[in-house]
Amino acid sequence: MAKIGIYGSSFDPVTNVHLWTASTIAHRCKLDKVIFLPCSNRRKDKDMKTEDKHRWHMLKLAIADNATFIADDYEMHQNAWNVYTYQTMEYFKKQFPGDDLYFIMGADLLVDIGNGEWKYSEQLIESNKFIVMARGGIDMMKTIAHSPLLRNNDDGSRFHLVDKGLSMEISSTYIREEFSRGGEPRYLLPESCYEYIKKEGLYR
Repeated sequence: MAKIGIYGSSFDPVTNVHLWTASTIAHRCKLDKVIFLPCSNRRKDKDMKTEDKHRWHMLKLAIADNATFIADDYEMHQNAWNVYTYQTMEYFKKQFPGDDLYFIMGADLLVDIGNGEWKYSEQLIESNKFIVMARGGIDMMKTIAHSPLLRNNDDGSRFHLVDKGLSMEISSTYIREEFSRGGEPRYLLPESCYEYIKKEGLYR
């Protein structure tokens, strides 16, 4: 049985922090694979700056030299207004029957799910396991304790809480802003992605 983490984000662009986070989680949680899952640029809840084809190409460049990392474009091909994390996890469970799957997310998303702000929150929590990364000073244990949905499904294996140990919060937004303002974010993202952005004139 393999242990697989599902790591969803816009990756607009993928950053060195994304890669470092995935590598840290894979190491600490003994994951065999981390699946990078970029969302569609048709999502109504995100103001996407880049076409899917560019984000997909940069992601493939970024993870090319790491056999633990896999890119999957499943959500890019869905109707963005109808795809939810619960459905995505059901899809991957069918793709990897018998394997142990975890949804990787930040503590801020744990708060949102615990408050019932996600579609199919109950089904998602009841039928999946989660790796939750510390973020923004959020008390993850208190978040679980204060949510009836989370605490009543906390069987000791439902939530794997991870404090990365370093506060590295350089965001894709910051990198886009640097490119647009003539800044130099070269060492905040993979060199191959930096060169691709310059070549294609992205984020101007």
